[in-house]
Amino acid sequence: MTRKRNCSIVAALLMLCSCTIKNTYSIKNAEWLVGTWEHKTSKGSIYETWKKTNRNELSGYSYMIKNKDTMIFETIRLINEHRKLFYIPAVKDQNSGAPVRFSEKKISGPALTFENKMHDFPQIISYVRIGNDSLQAEISGLRNGKDERRKFPMRRLK
Repeated sequence: MTRKRNCSIVAALLMLCSCTIKNTYSIKNAEWLVGTWEHKTSKGSIYETWKKTNRNELSGYSYMIKNKDTMIFETIRLINEHRKLFYIPAVKDQNSGAPVRFSEKKISGPALTFENKMHDFPQIISYVRIGNDSLQAEISGLRNGKDERRKFPMRRLK
């Protein structure tokens, strides 16, 4: 009876440890985003800056600098909650500035993919690390019944 009880305790501890490891692993897997990234366009550069807020969260924002003024487009939270990673942007002129929650679809070494099937556009947001100093962000989904994709190649500034 004692042996069976000990096995149950060990199994419970292993399960608890595996949940904790998964929880920590998800946010650590996204920490390569930390820093400032630049996407060059014909109208100027768009920047995205990320920092580690705490052990379960990264925060970021995208912006453009025009005539020495910083114009912020969106703020973003990347949080580890209930053993799952969530990408939560709040865009200034969309949804009355309220945040929209995208849940992790695929998290692996160089790729972070988030999905919200109920959102108008995009339904999918992804980041793929190409190298230490480059990534490709992409938004995609259905817009007016047609599949649409927008790619944003970025390079690390710092």
